[in-house]
Amino acid sequence: MFTSIKRRLADMATIKTLCMAAERHANAEGRQQPGAEHFILAALELPDGSAAAAFRRLQADPAAFRAAIERQYEDALSGVGGGAALPDAVPVTADGGVYRAGASGQALLQALAAQDKAGQPLLGAHVLLAASAAQQGVAVRALRAMGITPDALAHAARQETATHAAR
Repeated sequence: MFTSIKRRLADMATIKTLCMAAERHANAEGRQQPGAEHFILAALELPDGSAAAAFRRLQADPAAFRAAIERQYEDALSGVGGGAALPDAVPVTADGGVYRAGASGQALLQALAAQDKAGQPLLGAHVLLAASAAQQGVAVRALRAMGITPDALAHAARQETATHAAR
């Protein structure tokens, strides 16, 4: 019983860290609300290292994900007749009110909450597993641009959670 309570408290701390980091990434891009792509960036920074390890399992550089996101924004602008170059992002500050994520971020958080982690602590790989359920959006397009399919991402994330469970 106490183990379960301790795990839930640790998960709440991880969620707080994840949300704060996702918001920091979004705000640095001039966005008020983080999307799924910002939560993936945040997961790649979590100290458990499982999200970055899942990327490496797929022979993908975790540090390249940010550039893949930027390419998606550039492609979207050029697709509507805008220039290919993005203007420098004007960072915004967090509004300090109730935490709000963008639609894709909300979907990712809901998928994360619905996961059965089989008694494991919340890991960055769980965030990737939640992200793998998305069918569209910047995060999905950025992952595909890196050669990562949702199925491959889910498989690598599951492998990482199993590795952590065995420790």
